[in-house]
Amino acid sequence: MAQISSNNGFKQCSSSHLESRTKDVDKEEALQMEAEALAKLQKDRGVTDNQQGSELSSSTRQKAQAYNKQDYDLMVFPESDTQKRAVDIDVEKLTQAELEKLLLDDSFETRKTPIMPVTPVLSPSFSTQLYLRPTIQRGQWPTGLSGPSTYTLPSIYQSTYSNKQTAFQNGFNPRMPTFPSTEPIYLSLPGQSPYFSYPLTSTTPFHPQGSLPICRPVVSPDMAKLFDKIASTSAFLKNGKARTDLEITNSKATINNLQVSPKSEDISKFDWLDLDPLSKPKVDNVEALNYEEEKNVPGLLAEDPWDAVLLEERSLASCHLERKVIGKSLSGAMVTRSQSLNIRTTQLTKVQGQMSQKDPNGTSSLPTGSSLLQEIEVQNEEVAAFCQSITKLKTSFPYTNHCTNPGYLLSPVTVQRNICGENASVKVSIEIEGFQLPVTFTCDVSSTVEIIIMQALCWVHDDLNEVDVGSYVLKVCGQEEVLQNSHCLGSHEHIQNCRKWDTEIKLQLLTLSTMCQNLARTAEDDETPVDLNKHLHQIEKPYKEVITRHPIEELLDSYHNQVELALRIENQHRAVDQVIRAVRKICSALDGVETPAITESVKKLKRAVNLPRSKSADVTSGKGETSKSPTRGSLNPENPLQVSMDQLTVAVYDLLRLHGNSGRSPADCAQSNRNIKEAWTTTEQLQFTIFAAHGISSNWVSNYEKYYLICSLSHNGKDLFKPIQSKKVGTYKNFFYLIKWDELIIFPIQISQLPLESLLHLTLFGILNQSSGSSPDSNKQRKGPEALGKVSLPLFDFKRFLTCGTKLLYLWTSSHITPVPGSIPKKGYVMERIVLQVDFPSPTFDIIYTTPQVDRSIIQQHNLETLGNDIKGKLLDILHKDSSLGLSKEDKAFLWEKRYYCLEHPNCLPKILASAPNWKWVNLAKIYSLLQQWTPLHPLTALELLDSKFADQEVRSQAVTWIEAISDDELTDLLPQFVQALKYEIYLNSSLVRFLLSRALGNIQIAHNLYWLLKDALHDAQFGARYEHVLGALLSVGGKGLREELLKQTKLVQLLGGVAEKVKQASGSTRQVVLQRSMERVQSFILRNKCRLPLNPSLVAKDLNIKSCSFFSSNAVPLKVAMVNADPMGEEINVMFKVGEDLRQDMLALQMIKIMDKIWLKEGLDLRMVIFRCLSTGRDRGMVELVPASDTLRKIQVEYGVTGSFKDKPLAEWLRKYNPSEEEYEKASENFIYSCAGCCVATYVLGICDRHNDNIMLRSTGHMFHIDFGKFLGHAQMFGSFKRDRAPFVLTSDMAYVINGGEKPTIRFQLFVDLCCQAYNLIRKQTNLFLNLLSLMIPSGLPELTSIQDLKYVRDALQPQTTDTEATIFFTRLIESSLGSIATKFNFFIHNLAQLRFSGLPSNDEPILSFSPKTYSFRQDGRIKEVSVFTYHKKYNPDKHYIYVVRILREGQLEPSFVFRTFDEFQELHNKLSIIFPLWKLPGFPNRMVLGRTHIKDVAAKRKIELNSYLQSLMSASTDVAECDLVCTFFHPLLRDEKAEGIARFADAGALSPTPGQIGGSVKLSVSYRNGTLFIMVMHIKDLVTEDGADPNPYVKTYLLPDPHKTSKRKTKISRKTRNPTFNEMLVYSGYSKETLRQRELQLSVLSAESLRENFFLGGITLPLKDFNLSKETVKWYQLTAATYF
Repeated sequence: MAQISSNNGFKQCSSSHLESRTKDVDKEEALQMEAEALAKLQKDRGVTDNQQGSELSSSTRQKAQAYNKQDYDLMVFPESDTQKRAVDIDVEKLTQAELEKLLLDDSFETRKTPIMPVTPVLSPSFSTQLYLRPTIQRGQWPTGLSGPSTYTLPSIYQSTYSNKQTAFQNGFNPRMPTFPSTEPIYLSLPGQSPYFSYPLTSTTPFHPQGSLPICRPVVSPDMAKLFDKIASTSAFLKNGKARTDLEITNSKATINNLQVSPKSEDISKFDWLDLDPLSKPKVDNVEALNYEEEKNVPGLLAEDPWDAVLLEERSLASCHLERKVIGKSLSGAMVTRSQSLNIRTTQLTKVQGQMSQKDPNGTSSLPTGSSLLQEIEVQNEEVAAFCQSITKLKTSFPYTNHCTNPGYLLSPVTVQRNICGENASVKVSIEIEGFQLPVTFTCDVSSTVEIIIMQALCWVHDDLNEVDVGSYVLKVCGQEEVLQNSHCLGSHEHIQNCRKWDTEIKLQLLTLSTMCQNLARTAEDDETPVDLNKHLHQIEKPYKEVITRHPIEELLDSYHNQVELALRIENQHRAVDQVIRAVRKICSALDGVETPAITESVKKLKRAVNLPRSKSADVTSGKGETSKSPTRGSLNPENPLQVSMDQLTVAVYDLLRLHGNSGRSPADCAQSNRNIKEAWTTTEQLQFTIFAAHGISSNWVSNYEKYYLICSLSHNGKDLFKPIQSKKVGTYKNFFYLIKWDELIIFPIQISQLPLESLLHLTLFGILNQSSGSSPDSNKQRKGPEALGKVSLPLFDFKRFLTCGTKLLYLWTSSHITPVPGSIPKKGYVMERIVLQVDFPSPTFDIIYTTPQVDRSIIQQHNLETLGNDIKGKLLDILHKDSSLGLSKEDKAFLWEKRYYCLEHPNCLPKILASAPNWKWVNLAKIYSLLQQWTPLHPLTALELLDSKFADQEVRSQAVTWIEAISDDELTDLLPQFVQALKYEIYLNSSLVRFLLSRALGNIQIAHNLYWLLKDALHDAQFGARYEHVLGALLSVGGKGLREELLKQTKLVQLLGGVAEKVKQASGSTRQVVLQRSMERVQSFILRNKCRLPLNPSLVAKDLNIKSCSFFSSNAVPLKVAMVNADPMGEEINVMFKVGEDLRQDMLALQMIKIMDKIWLKEGLDLRMVIFRCLSTGRDRGMVELVPASDTLRKIQVEYGVTGSFKDKPLAEWLRKYNPSEEEYEKASENFIYSCAGCCVATYVLGICDRHNDNIMLRSTGHMFHIDFGKFLGHAQMFGSFKRDRAPFVLTSDMAYVINGGEKPTIRFQLFVDLCCQAYNLIRKQTNLFLNLLSLMIPSGLPELTSIQDLKYVRDALQPQTTDTEATIFFTRLIESSLGSIATKFNFFIHNLAQLRFSGLPSNDEPILSFSPKTYSFRQDGRIKEVSVFTYHKKYNPDKHYIYVVRILREGQLEPSFVFRTFDEFQELHNKLSIIFPLWKLPGFPNRMVLGRTHIKDVAAKRKIELNSYLQSLMSASTDVAECDLVCTFFHPLLRDEKAEGIARFADAGALSPTPGQIGGSVKLSVSYRNGTLFIMVMHIKDLVTEDGADPNPYVKTYLLPDPHKTSKRKTKISRKTRNPTFNEMLVYSGYSKETLRQRELQLSVLSAESLRENFFLGGITLPLKDFNLSKETVKWYQLTAATYF
């Protein structure tokens, strides 16, 4: 016999050679051959159908021999003794004609088969359906775990036919009997060899699963191969393809649970025979292959994944098929443990005991497929407990309670101090039904809303006693919100905004019955049970869906069908391949997890298919009569294929159970005989086994060489022990790629030492493959390990039991969740994850964590005054620190030791708890005892206890109890922090979750904001599942009305997002057309559904104004969306919608500014801040409120040319244009001063960077505000290696022009400085609040807020340890630095250039001087007759430097002019000239390099001579050089030259003698004394007078008299050219006692510093210090007099 080699290298036997045929076959012959071939198959099938069961048994157990007996994994097909079979043919060597003619040979496959009712189809992808059985209708699955279990024997138990027949689609009429089995069934434990077997007596009826007549399959793999060859002929392809597709379509219902056969070329390779996964070359497109395979599962993976969610709502009776389990399944959570764990033999005994348990009927209590899937489908215990808790919470808020279920929004309230000052009366216009005109009257802002309602009702009713005032409300016109009756009118934010914008206050009087209450809950809502998943189907989820019962049923059906088929047919090789593929699909659906038991069972199955099959007893007799043999239905344990199938089935169901609940199973928890051991008595060390990481992508395989895990144990955000690193391993390939460690990790810490909230963190690292050129980021050469993802697990579950058993932990990888920078995630973007399999020990007892008992009768409190002064002072210093961040270890130990002395300082509790030495069980009683004695904290102080530093459940629960006192409006402002704090909760059902949901039930605004925050948080890689549960609970309890409204908003956001992406992708010329066309769909949606705005739910839109919609020209191309207000009395709604930018950072910055504004208002400081709304509605998209009547500074400045940023008047003139009257302009200027002060403080404290004139806006009313907060916390925008933001904050000369009311400083600038300093000091008092709020946002994933270190900027900016006086001085210096910074103006100028469409140098390409805004010529200014460097002056602006006075005499002028230039400006002139002219035309420039100090008088004197020489040479050079425009521009007077020219004229005339000057003005001083030091703070001087009328250069000098030696001389810096200087400088006198100071006088003198003459006196004052109360600070204005001075 010839040896024929197949594609995979294995040899097959051939008994004869076929004759060679070369004749071509035409179309008719091909069709005839096809028909005859099919007739043969029909005959063979008919014969098989009539055979006895014994014949089947003997025919299906063929003997198989392998050529290589040592390799028992190799497979050979059985030989035929007599007949010519398809397996004997060398198919590879046959031509098409030979194959077609072969079927006409009568000697080929002579065993006849009966005709089949339905003719099969020959198709390359459908050939093996010839022996697939149809789907039958099954009974309903049982619904519980208890009771007698019904399961099905494999199909080797042959069935007899009953009288009742059921017709199937393929024409078969099978009869399925029910008969008892009396023989024991032998099953084995998976994964171990040798395995234990034991008898199991079954008395319940068996229902054989086989639905086809017992027949011998005649289509072997090679026969299918032959048919595929025929199907590839030209005639068949022309005529049979359409019929094939039709047959496939018609047969879809027949095979909907079966695996479609693979292509013939795949079968020929015998892929399933590869037992060593590492022997295969790596395949990078394994995911693509998986996807193609999954598409072939009908009704499962080829359909929309949302369908599975929708199908869950159907009843189980209508959509679930019954599935019986083949073989034996374990009742407990039996998982295959990795070998590195020391599993005691008692555990195996326990498992055997579980498997041998019997029900009262004597049947083994095995879960069927139905009960197991129900067990998987049921939510885990923690989620179930959470549902019960939410259900209980829901009952506390019945729909009948109007206070907690009003159905409409309440206008938010802000407490404001000094509300009854000037302008305390406002004009109110109230619309009343039945009145044509509104009722208008004036009322006080401190009046309650209820009083306003009564005033309005006086116009309607004569007798108010007959009117129920409480049944009326005042609705805001244009908004669906109502003023709160119990609060004063002026405390409502809407009223405050009306007063801020100076707009009319329009309200509407309504009764509660006429008020729209469509958001209220109903009786039906109260009766609806809580369902966490029911309302999430319309929410776009960014992560992979959890497997649901319906698709897993289909996968299990497919698997069991393949198992039946493999056990029924004679040649099982192809069928076994289908079984393995079905198992692979199940593993793929379960996140690619493949347990060792499945891997081992698959290998054993591949080996068993080659072993001889044993004969079993005949169980059927002729013509359908049932045999009476007592051994019918018995399972022959000697059948290796059956045993392998049993093991594989057990492994599959173990995987299902493991995936459904990898924690403690309900069966384990229900066992009453398990012992319980308290954790504090357990001395065993913590250990677990890291087995593997499943679901590894092919990209990792090619990019990373090795992987390892860092295992760390933490509590309160700190490591309890040094992290442990696993070994470094590569990837393996079974079904999928996996990383296998199988390594035991032991932490040298006893379980008794573990706190309850201990977290195990597993961080996966990958070592890059250095030889691979396709690294994830090819631009960076990263040689170190790369963090790929992290997962955390609490060691104690929510019932406080120690974790045990196998856990599947979902690890979201950074490579999956980090998109390409600047890219927009595609629609339907789903985050991927891998699964870590971790094995924890399973002892015979449960370890439970018990809370120590606290004796509440013991109260310890010590008096702070009993401590010594030193200890008391040290303790108070620690208590007065702003937060616990700066505490040293010594401070913490000292504070904990003295904790009972601190009870009188309740706000220090977070510091004390953070100082606790540890949180072990033995120390908890002390902590809890302290906690119960503590005075209740203020809600904002208790907020710190929700941070990561405090994980203890008792502490967090107590913190929530204290926070419950917060108002709804305050809570709304802080919701983002509360949502992030959920990440620090160990368990789902926490006090914080219940608190948020309870507030959402009682306030629609909170529910609305909470919905969008939770929806945005779904994108969180680590906590997305938790947020999904909370979001599901919110939607479930919120009521149908609110739920439908939120879903409408979600749909609106999706539509706008699609429009924004289309507009962004379109070219510039077509964008407006695309916008108009795309907006039509949005308009259609809004017209059908009135929709509230996600930004502000009180705004309702009824239509879209498409003509007013547009887009902005920035990089993100945001949309301007104009909507028609549903309220006819409301204005148009304008918002901006952005895609491609993360707005969460903008949300945080605006939230902080809003909180600052409320702090200022609470203290009576109204800085008239513009607070606009911003909302992130999803990944890199969101909505921003547009402030009306506002423009950017760039747009205002460029009206005066591209150099408008260097001019002083643009802002003032723009305000005058919109405020023409003097009164209006003064009001706008005042608004500008106040709002500018608030912006300076807020942007500095928050470190807002990237400040250019396109993200600073000005409203026509004078209010200034900032937008676009992409850079904050000091992360400056870089220009190469330089920071673009050089000044502390933006304060330019054009802003100062508006503040001063002109060019010269006035007292209005002093008001601005005072406002800034006052606002800064008020924020400093709340340093701890802002640090806590920002700290809670660290886990939010913002790129510039990732750790505590990022908070250092804010802490340093707030200067928490300084006094208010020192902070005032500090911020005054910041104002001076910002105002004097030319970098800000230059930054504005550069931005103006960048925004111009066509920018560049002038046409002649001549360079310009940076310090001159324009270019000048000698034709304009006149020729220069003489020029020389006259002298030099020392300057301090801000640093010490020298400026050179250039004396210029022009033709036709009698008097010289003076300009002032620095050495750098001279050098710039020379450098620019060298660009235009060759160097030989230019004189040499002095050397810049100087040894030693540069800015000293000797260097300046030397440079004066050198610069003079340079100018003489330059002016005597050729005419084209000496008279070029660049030289003329250099000597053209600038504004600074005009201001300083008087000094030069005095110098030119000679030195003048000092003059006493005219006296006038006042000085503001702050005098204080502490710690032996006198502090004199010189704040402001106003209204100084000079004799010649010129502006002086004032400074202050002080002495403590008597002082004959002038040792007490102190002086301030010089303020240039102003009559109203601001100093805010501290003059300090140390070492003076109060007694000494009472004998002294403070002499203060104000002088003007002159450069070319002596300083002259402007005024002074002498203050006896005995008149001051040095125990407190004195701040007062003092009139200057003509007092003598030193």
